[in-house]
Amino acid sequence: MCGIIGYTGKAQAAPKLLLCLKRLEYRGYDSAGIAVLCEDNFSVYKRKGRVDELEGAKALSGTTGIGHTRWATHGEPSEKNAHPHLYGRYAVVHNGIIENYRQLKEECEARGERFTSETDSEVIAHLLDFYDEGDVLTALRKTCARLIGSYALAVMRRDRADALYAARRKSPLIVGRGNDGLYVASDVPAIAECGELYSLADGEFALLQQDTIKFFREEGEIGKEQMKLTSRAEFPDKGGYAHYMWKEMCEIPAAIAHSIINFDSDPRFSAFNIVLCHTKYVQIVACGTAYHSGIAAKYLIERAARIPVEVTVASEYRYGDPIIREGTLTLAVSQSGETADTLAAAQLAKERGATVVAVTNAPDSSITRIAHFVLLTQAGREIAVAATKSFNAQLALLYSFGTALAAQQGKTADRSALLSLPALAEQTLSRVEKLKMTAPFYAQARSVYFIGRGADYCAALEGSLKLKEISYLPSEGYPAGELKHGTLALVDEGTPVVAILTQRAVAEKTMNAVSEVYARGGKVLLITSFPEYTARKEVSVSILLPACEELYSPILSVIPLQALAYYTALARGNDPDKPRNLAKSVTVE
Repeated sequence: MCGIIGYTGKAQAAPKLLLCLKRLEYRGYDSAGIAVLCEDNFSVYKRKGRVDELEGAKALSGTTGIGHTRWATHGEPSEKNAHPHLYGRYAVVHNGIIENYRQLKEECEARGERFTSETDSEVIAHLLDFYDEGDVLTALRKTCARLIGSYALAVMRRDRADALYAARRKSPLIVGRGNDGLYVASDVPAIAECGELYSLADGEFALLQQDTIKFFREEGEIGKEQMKLTSRAEFPDKGGYAHYMWKEMCEIPAAIAHSIINFDSDPRFSAFNIVLCHTKYVQIVACGTAYHSGIAAKYLIERAARIPVEVTVASEYRYGDPIIREGTLTLAVSQSGETADTLAAAQLAKERGATVVAVTNAPDSSITRIAHFVLLTQAGREIAVAATKSFNAQLALLYSFGTALAAQQGKTADRSALLSLPALAEQTLSRVEKLKMTAPFYAQARSVYFIGRGADYCAALEGSLKLKEISYLPSEGYPAGELKHGTLALVDEGTPVVAILTQRAVAEKTMNAVSEVYARGGKVLLITSFPEYTARKEVSVSILLPACEELYSPILSVIPLQALAYYTALARGNDPDKPRNLAKSVTVE
């Protein structure tokens, strides 16, 4: 889950590498480095921390170079573990995980080779040098044949001052041609100005040299079509906001509006609607925030379409033995479209006969090439690691899907409530600033608990995840009815509990749990759409949501939970855009 960039051309490489790395920093920011090739020597500049620490590298001279921003998997964040890694004639940057690196490292050490890092990636440079008998591509093929796991590689050889080499397996890699040279990158936004872009497929290699790009597979050179991008990722811009996370929260109403789809009236979905007619079961596979959006969708789909829905964490699905019955439709939900576990789960479902539908915010991502159908959220680019607007956009699209499925199954499906959600989200955003006053209290907490019933439960899960991600506070989301089955033992004087209450049928039952918390000295923040509960003595602070269709309520109730996490992170002195140990696109297991 790292950022890769490579450049060869007529301009100085170092400034271009640094600019592109800034655009990729959402992929990792615990260390960074670049290597530039000049007169058969590598000039290397590596630092622990963020890309800003590499400013001194601008002085490196040379027109071919590679760079990397790291999210650590093997070895602590440090200068020695930062990429690029060098050995012999080679410099390498790597995204992915080499599962058999220990065995390979032992082979290298048996030959007397010494390693300078704790990473799995360094072994790649050793193998390249070992297999090199004069032809770099042959050495790269032989090296990749030994690697078990995932990799995206950009490679330089010391005596090839005008050439870059690339290879891919299970980690995305893009090759591009710009006005001033050739590029390789792990994601389109880094090199979006390139007029030509190509995506390497698994098992493919590329040679970038003297304004020429050649592609290869094991059997030899191949032709390749340019990527047909449906959008060009904009470059990051905070637009005057203090943080990307807050900016992206303010974009939630637009993300919702743009992600609501009318499947009935759009001719692009005629074939998809036929599939919906024959759907008997729905599986949803996803990770993290996307998994929570799947839980919310389950409540709507089962209620509206009366079709059973199973929501599974993708990392569990792929290593289980999933049952695919006739008429199964599998929704694979991934904001980036590159989530490794979700990709593998989608592929397994497809192999077993499910109709696979990708739900993603990235139209040119790997998951779109696996799926039979693609449903695109329209959240725009999300930079902050903690997902905000992309979650709301996923809900808007999944709710649209649920109503369409219900209609195709002959059930009554009223879409009108969907269309009111953008305005209601705008109203909700205007009501969350009061949470800034509560943030110091939460910042001092030992732990925080989130409770809700029905659709409110998935909001509780997502609120807890947000708080953990950026404030680093231990927190858990629970069904409110489960509070007395163990968790209540953790509630004592001053324990913060966040209760979400938007489901009328179980409102009093949720308030029973609130009363149990209050009786033990806990402090309750109530997020509700029912004004009569805000004045209850058990409630310390409340946020009143605008009224909406109850099954759609998580799309609104999550907004104050996102704000609570944001303000608490600031109160604890954390950067909400770049939480420790996390990165935006999880391309490794």
